[in-house]
Amino acid sequence: MSGILTTICNHSFHCSCISKWTDSSCPVCRYCQQQPEKSICFVCQTSENLWICVICGFVGCGRYKGGHAIIHWKETQHCYSLELETQRVWDYVGDNYVHRLIQSKTDGKLVELNAHCVHANDGCESCECVDSGFNETLLNSKVEAIVSEYNELLATQLENQKLYFESLLQDVKEETEREISKAVGTAITQKLQKMQAKLDRFVKEKEILDDLNENLLKNQEIWKANILEIEEREKKVLKLKDDKIHDLEEQLRDLMVHLEAGQTMEELSLSDEVKDGTVLPTAIESSSSNESKGARNINNRGRSKG
Repeated sequence: MSGILTTICNHSFHCSCISKWTDSSCPVCRYCQQQPEKSICFVCQTSENLWICVICGFVGCGRYKGGHAIIHWKETQHCYSLELETQRVWDYVGDNYVHRLIQSKTDGKLVELNAHCVHANDGCESCECVDSGFNETLLNSKVEAIVSEYNELLATQLENQKLYFESLLQDVKEETEREISKAVGTAITQKLQKMQAKLDRFVKEKEILDDLNENLLKNQEIWKANILEIEEREKKVLKLKDDKIHDLEEQLRDLMVHLEAGQTMEELSLSDEVKDGTVLPTAIESSSSNESKGARNINNRGRSKG
């Protein structure tokens, strides 16, 4: 309890002195020592570049994010807004910062922003009578504000460029996909047309082959019938030839019998002349009757054949 206590805002106090201070803020700069929970924009729920309205407590994002803080000012005319990160107050009407104290980077102490020259009433416009530390702090604050604004502007522009080029890439990708799908569709269509043409040609050839096969089958049946008819005709011709040959053989045999009978009659007649004896008329008649019968048979067969 007898030591030196340094607060978050880099201000040192005796423990016995700071214990008498009932507030949780710093006695010098009123910086709150109790860190609040992380704030978010009431509209877009972002946690970056936040501003709180000092009139009603509305928390909105800066103009380099969603711009909901400045939209709140336009709707309610609450012109003062506190930046939560730097604890600086912005005046939307005057378009500048209006707080009097800023934190020095050299020693971390707060200095007055709007300090005036002690000889201002006498018309002094020089800065020699102004604390050099204040000039440095003011210059550093201005440079820091410019750099911060430039960085935010650059980040915004880079984000916009990123979104723009991503949209271009997406458009190119979609166009490429459309071209590829179109080319694939064209190739498939051409392939289908070629295959359909081949299929039609094969179907026509199959029809021609089916007709040819049917004609060949019909011709085969016709030729089979013709062959059977020719075979029947040949059989009939062969049978007629066999019958004719058989009849000729019978005629030849009858003729031989007739010739033998005639020869026998001649021999008998010669023997009757030479020898003395009687000739039997019965034998002569029988032989003559046989000869006449054989002649009639030959004549009848000849007529039937003719």
